[in-house]
Amino acid sequence: MKQLSLDTLRTFVSVIELGGYAKAGDFLGRSQPAISLQIKKLESQLNRKLFTKVGQRHVPSADGNWLYPKAKEILELNDNIFRSLTPAPLSGRLRLGIPNEFASTLLPGLIGEFSKRYPDVSLEVTSALSRDLLHPTQRDHFDLILALVNPGEQTEGEVVLEDDVVWVGDTAHPLVGNNIPLVLAPDGCMYRSRVIEQLKQQTFAWKISYTNADLGGLVAAIQQGLGVTALAKSSLPANLAVLNHPHLPKLGKVNICLFNQDTQHPVISKTLAEFFKVRLRG
Repeated sequence: MKQLSLDTLRTFVSVIELGGYAKAGDFLGRSQPAISLQIKKLESQLNRKLFTKVGQRHVPSADGNWLYPKAKEILELNDNIFRSLTPAPLSGRLRLGIPNEFASTLLPGLIGEFSKRYPDVSLEVTSALSRDLLHPTQRDHFDLILALVNPGEQTEGEVVLEDDVVWVGDTAHPLVGNNIPLVLAPDGCMYRSRVIEQLKQQTFAWKISYTNADLGGLVAAIQQGLGVTALAKSSLPANLAVLNHPHLPKLGKVNICLFNQDTQHPVISKTLAEFFKVRLRG
């Protein structure tokens, strides 16, 4: 009787959930050719094409979409057996500090996967401006901090990614006229400072039309046509787009850094930090 390999099923599910062979390889600790070989092995065993190539992306075929929920059920059953019979290797409380935009875009999927793997770890998440998270009076309140740091600025954190700061807006509300409307977070936000600094160096008129500390509030304002904002490219919300416009100056780079300062649960902090690295570098 034919038997499916749990290893190849896990690879198949990872490719779909992470969006490609390279990201799945990073996550599973395998090379991209090894991932490709496993997918081909599964396709050969099932005699079905599970992915189609669209540009540089591997998109699940109709058969791939059919197999996906069934593969997840098989893996979940397998994992539950081991989870029930084996004490969770990690347990405790982890206090995470993270900028609001990453809490909204990066964190949900990452935390879901982390919590499934380590159900005995309790995560306490605080969203705030990077400046506030790293303030000497606040940073001791956290075990792990994800924060933005200007390039060239000395930092104790590990630089995970040098990212582009990009203009972000809603393509349904293109910029018109010469007055650039801005939707920004309050004073202290690195994006706000960068935007104002760059706009002051050119001659086009601009105005701050809306201010909100919450990314959800900024997105809602942008979708109502109140203006544009700036974000690290890796934190771009799915319902907005990167803008290129002759009146919008280049905004440069920003370093996304991890500050691991947990002495009570160093293994938990290191493990969650690795999750962030895979997602951000993927």
